[in-house]
Amino acid sequence: MSERTIQEQIVKYLADIHSIEEQALVQMKIAPKIAGDATLEAMFERHIGETEDQKRRVDERLEALGGSPSKVKDVAGAATGPAFALFAKLQPDTPGKLVSHAFSYEHMELAAYELLSRIAGRAKDEQTVQLAKDIAAQENAMARRLSDNWDVAVNASLRDKGPDDIGDQLNKYLSDAHAIESQAEQMLKKAIDIGGDPKLSQDYEEHLQQTKQHKALIEERLEARGASSNFLKDAAMKLGAINWGTFFAAQPDTPAKLAGFAYAFEHLEIGSYEQLRRVAERAGDESVAGVAQMILPEERHAAETIWDGFDRAIDASLEGVGVTA
Repeated sequence: MSERTIQEQIVKYLADIHSIEEQALVQMKIAPKIAGDATLEAMFERHIGETEDQKRRVDERLEALGGSPSKVKDVAGAATGPAFALFAKLQPDTPGKLVSHAFSYEHMELAAYELLSRIAGRAKDEQTVQLAKDIAAQENAMARRLSDNWDVAVNASLRDKGPDDIGDQLNKYLSDAHAIESQAEQMLKKAIDIGGDPKLSQDYEEHLQQTKQHKALIEERLEARGASSNFLKDAAMKLGAINWGTFFAAQPDTPAKLAGFAYAFEHLEIGSYEQLRRVAERAGDESVAGVAQMILPEERHAAETIWDGFDRAIDASLEGVGVTA
C-alpha cells in the first residue's frame, strides 16, 4: 500500500472535516439565540469555543500535511448552517428540534473523527490519530450533554402550551417521527446498493426491514389518535434522502461517507424517539410511549452495528479510490 497515496486520503478526510467544522461553527453561534432555555443556551455557548479550537487544530494539521480546505465544500457548509437553524426556528417546538439535530450532528462529527483516526492509524500517522481521538472525545462529551437534557428540551418546547394543547403536540411529534422514518426508509434503500461491502449492505437491509416496521407502528398510533402524517413533510424528507443517495453515489469514497452519515441519522432518530416518549408520557398516552420505548433500543443497536462496520467501510472506500493492500 503506497504511504503517499494513503496520506493523500488523510488530507482529503481532513479537508472534509474542516468543512464539517465550518458548518458546525455557524450552527453553534446561532443555537444559543434560539435554545429557549438557559441550560441549553449555556451548553451551546460552551461548545462554540470548543468548535473554534477544533477547526483551528484541523487547519494546522492540514497545513502540516501540505493540504488546504476545500473552498467549495466550506462555502456549502457555511451556507447550510443558517438553513439548519432556520429550519429549527420555524418549528413551534424549536428547543426540541434544535437539540435533536445538534445531537445528530455531534455524532456525524464523532463518526468523521473516528474514520479519520482509523485511516491515519493504517498510515502510522500518529499525530493525526491523536488529533482525531482528542477531538472525538470532545464531540462525544457534547453529545452526552445533549442527551442528558432531553427533559429540559421537551419542557422548553412545551412551556407555553396549555393542558389542552398537549394532545395536538403529541400528534405533531408522531408526524415528525413518521417523516424521519420515511427518510430513513429511502436512505437505506439507496445504501443497500452503494454500501460497498456485502456485510454492510446486509446490515442496511436488516435495518430497512426494522424501519418499515417502525413506520407502520407510528402509522398505527397516528390512526388510533385520529391524526395523520404530514404529507408535505414526508415528501420533503423522502426527497432529501434521494438527494443524499445521489450525492453519495457520486463520491469516490462512498462507503465511509455513507456509514458516517447513516450513523448520524440513527442518532437523529434516537433524539426523535427520546422526545416522543417524554411528550407521550406528559399527554398520558401509554401506547405511544410504549412504542417509542420499544423502538429506541433497535435504533441504538443499528447505530452500534454501523459503527462496528467502519473498518469494512474504510476498506471499501480505499479500494474504490485505488488504494489496495
